[in-house]
Amino acid sequence: MSDAALRAEALEALLTERGIVTREAIDAVVSHYEQDVGPMNGARVVARAWCDADYRARLLADGTAAIAELGFTGPTEGECIVVVPNGPRVHNVVVCTLCSCYPWPVLGLPPAWYKSPEYRARVVREPRDVLAEMGLELDPNVEIRVWDSSAEVRYLVLPERPPGTEALSEDDLAALVSRDAMIGVARAGEPAS
Repeated sequence: MSDAALRAEALEALLTERGIVTREAIDAVVSHYEQDVGPMNGARVVARAWCDADYRARLLADGTAAIAELGFTGPTEGECIVVVPNGPRVHNVVVCTLCSCYPWPVLGLPPAWYKSPEYRARVVREPRDVLAEMGLELDPNVEIRVWDSSAEVRYLVLPERPPGTEALSEDDLAALVSRDAMIGVARAGEPAS
């Protein structure tokens, strides 16, 4: 087990032993983040925007309201979400330079690398290099825009729809959308041939 997993296990044992929290309560929180909150919600938002031009327009005009149409809201990190679309000439990437502000209702908990001081500092100064190190090579002619999330505003990237997906259902499209694509450090996946 990792050091973090060992610390979490020790903390859980201590809290339950002292009667501060029950195992059932801890399991309920874990289940909530695994089943109800996470990148699968954001993937549904993206897939809907790819399939429904009217929804896409609403999403880009007022991300918070359009996301709420699908039932994804929350007082924690979901009060104001701005959606920025990737395109052939512009690629967006999200960071929080101060801490780790992140749209939890649509992406779940932030990954460790998103919270790291190295990512937070470098993606602002040298986004093309950071993206390349993460496996995303962009054409030199593509403009990269870095969006800095804050306590007031969180950002969600609307990835480009992959070519050859015109016949896919909304559910099949959602399966192509990763958390990293909605942060902007990856592209949406390609359909299986």
